[in-house]
Amino acid sequence: MKRNPLGLFLDRISPPQGLLLILLAILVGSVTGLAAVLFINLIAAIQKMLYALFHAVMPYVGIWSYLLVPVSGALLAGPLIAWFAREAKGHGVPEVMQALILRGGRIRARVAIAKIIASALCIGSGGSAGREGPIVQVGSAFGSVTGQLLHLSDERIKNLVACGAAAGIAATFNAPIAGVAFAIEVLMSELQVRMFGNVVIAAVSASIVSQVFLGDQPAFLVPAYSMSSPFEILLYLFLGLAAALVGIFFIRCLDYSEQIFDGWKFPLALKPAVGAVLLGVVGMSYIAFTGASPATLVGFSAEQLAEHKPHVYGSGFAFIERTLRGDAAFLPFLLLVFLKPIATSCTLGSGNSGGVFAPSLFTGAMLGGSLGALFSTLLPELSGPIGAYALVGMAAVFAACAHAPLTAILIVFEMSSDYGLILPLMIAAVTASNVAQYLFHDSMYTTKLTRRGIRFDQGRDLDIMQGVMVREVMNTEPVVVEKNAPLAKLYQMFQETNYLGFPVVDEKGLLWGIVTLQDLEKVLGADNEPIRDLKVVDVAIVDPVTVFPDEPIWTAIQKMAPRDLARLPVVSRSSETTLIGLISRSDILRAYDVGIVRKQRGQLLEDNMLLRKEEQNVFVEVRLDAGQQAVGVRLKDLGLTEAVNVVSIERGGVLHIPKGDSRFAAGDIVTLFAKKEAVELAKQQFDNGPDKKENGE
Repeated sequence: MKRNPLGLFLDRISPPQGLLLILLAILVGSVTGLAAVLFINLIAAIQKMLYALFHAVMPYVGIWSYLLVPVSGALLAGPLIAWFAREAKGHGVPEVMQALILRGGRIRARVAIAKIIASALCIGSGGSAGREGPIVQVGSAFGSVTGQLLHLSDERIKNLVACGAAAGIAATFNAPIAGVAFAIEVLMSELQVRMFGNVVIAAVSASIVSQVFLGDQPAFLVPAYSMSSPFEILLYLFLGLAAALVGIFFIRCLDYSEQIFDGWKFPLALKPAVGAVLLGVVGMSYIAFTGASPATLVGFSAEQLAEHKPHVYGSGFAFIERTLRGDAAFLPFLLLVFLKPIATSCTLGSGNSGGVFAPSLFTGAMLGGSLGALFSTLLPELSGPIGAYALVGMAAVFAACAHAPLTAILIVFEMSSDYGLILPLMIAAVTASNVAQYLFHDSMYTTKLTRRGIRFDQGRDLDIMQGVMVREVMNTEPVVVEKNAPLAKLYQMFQETNYLGFPVVDEKGLLWGIVTLQDLEKVLGADNEPIRDLKVVDVAIVDPVTVFPDEPIWTAIQKMAPRDLARLPVVSRSSETTLIGLISRSDILRAYDVGIVRKQRGQLLEDNMLLRKEEQNVFVEVRLDAGQQAVGVRLKDLGLTEAVNVVSIERGGVLHIPKGDSRFAAGDIVTLFAKKEAVELAKQQFDNGPDKKENGE
């Protein structure tokens, strides 16, 4: 295996780990800050260029610019995403979370390039998306690539990914504290003190760099607000409840759009353009609703067209600031509460690139502004300024969408520099987050992962159980019993096999139910008719809880836990009555061992820092062909030297942990960890192993 020069240099100087990670955090934060500055300027340049281009080519295009410009941007971004880096599709954060769970934080370098260009094209052309998601993914990708180049361990790579994410939020919104909260609360799911300091350093570094180029002003300049009376907290509580419902609507709308477009058999490169057409229809309809006619836009210059584009386009920060100053009305703003999630779903659900942070803040500001206008009309003595409700609404809706109340409170506080509303911010954000989570478990960042069978919850070992599929540990030849079999036969099967349960099948061999030893004991302990007159159908449970073979073990655990089930039938995706296996608690324990070894193997294959210093050790993969003598031989009979260890056996795309009784088969890919001088001898032993007949075959 070819050694990386950076890794070799790191080995030679052997810096203290704490100092190394601090320096890398500063590097990741600074580069992410520069990327944010470049990204923001690139968006502005693309917007100016596209509107100027269409105005020059078709000077009287007028309102149709709001359809043609987004479509042109989507036609440029779509092929880049489809052909260069599909991870750049959508809002990016779920892909970062998936990399943290399943790939030890490893992200491809090309993702950062594709994301920043595609997102700039999307947002600059009017796509309803935010700029924070792309920068989070870019910063995370840079942190991941840096760790991979230095051959750091999984934990350190994850730390650098979190540093990049925090730096992205800090640089985009000039909010370093909120950036740290986002990395810990949304990405890491738990506060890990040993990595907290590095994340803070990265966020501060990014903020300093962005302030040098973009200034140190807060994102929004708003008046100082405060509560007019203690009773006003009830109105903010109501705002939090309304924000929970709006947040769920946003999540469901985006998830539904993604499912529709993902299931549509249409070229991926062109799907964003279809979403842009839908966005254009929404935008022009909004313009028509607000009273503008195509004739009033015909004579507009390119700058005027860009300035007067529909409020549902882009991130909408300019209109948010206007709302925060109290310029709001009930009905128009209430309409935007629903149009913005729809516009964002058309943009990102179709496969275009951008973030959902800013759209959720925009939606919250519109909700708060509309309710603030309503409260000022109905309860003028009790309610405060309209802008105050818009400010609190931003935090409440984001908290409901992301299930991250701390991040929501801090981001709005830092973006406005207003401490006077900290109590309303806290009550509304926490209420919205808890109610939304109670009504709908997934957040806007986890719905996509859930559809892929991945659960992102607290727990250090959760990623281990995500990486092992049910098919890898299930019993592929379960003992079954027919539903019309006499109960006496079932009793005999329990005695002969010592099993605690069996799947029940019908006359056609299709899954009908499940029966356990407890079910039988209940019948035997009751004063029922004689056992010889009973059948399995009389005691079995109909329509049992099942699991699919391509689901992670964590899904099986979740299905077992509520009713304390000990086993689950495994059924086919094509037919839920076709039984293909059985998974039990003992299989899940074995899956944990598989996950642990697989994680360790992944670290070893990436040259974990400790093993890199053992320059005599190498990894070798040996593919077994039908003619080799090791095929059919047990591992313990192969006679390998002590300098050679068999790490894994890959068979049919499934990784197996070898044991002494494991037999090798043709087509196996055997991974060896061995001393350099023992490699050739090991290959010879696999090629010229002992004769099969001498091993009892």
